[in-house]
Amino acid sequence: MELLTLLIIAVALAMDAFAVSIASGVSIRRLHLKQVLKIAFFFGIFQGVMPVLGWAMGRGIGSLISGVDHWIAFCLLVFIGARMIHESLAGEEHGVGPGEETEKEWGERRTRRPSVEGGECREIPLRVCRDPCTTENLIILAVATSIDAFGVGLSLSLLGSSIILPALIIGLITFCISFAGVHIGNTMGHLFERKIEIAGGVVLILIGLKILLDHMYL
Repeated sequence: MELLTLLIIAVALAMDAFAVSIASGVSIRRLHLKQVLKIAFFFGIFQGVMPVLGWAMGRGIGSLISGVDHWIAFCLLVFIGARMIHESLAGEEHGVGPGEETEKEWGERRTRRPSVEGGECREIPLRVCRDPCTTENLIILAVATSIDAFGVGLSLSLLGSSIILPALIIGLITFCISFAGVHIGNTMGHLFERKIEIAGGVVLILIGLKILLDHMYL
């Protein structure tokens, strides 16, 4: 696979982690470098390992489906991209951002704030979110955002590509993008994380189409 195509895939796969990193940055009031590195490390490692697992699985079944391998790669990438778009739009419709939890899941606490009328105080329900920097939560988030990378690794195996360089590039790019995402979220908030996920999904679909067309006409 061409290096440029691989870089585009890596960036597209990192969009989920980028969006969650932004949401994590929003939830951290006093951001420290150690927290940023921990979040980026977990996302980068899992995003780099998952393609290897998918590639290994593809190697085991590659000989059985060699006649339709490009079609399967196409379907996998289109499915992954469409799912990213759907989940982004569904989350936007329900007002829940990446990495956020609903009040039903996490309950709510109550605090007192000055109301607009007359400076009186009243109770306002606030959502309680788990600390995104705990190891337990980072593992859950990293697995959730790297599932798509497993499918891409499977596709690379079916296409006969090696996996070491792609896995390293995917992991490194995810680390860098997640590192930036935490800082962006901490300073700018939820401005465009949904659009990022949608863009990543569109890119994966287009790459799937490119793979199919290359197989049909070249």
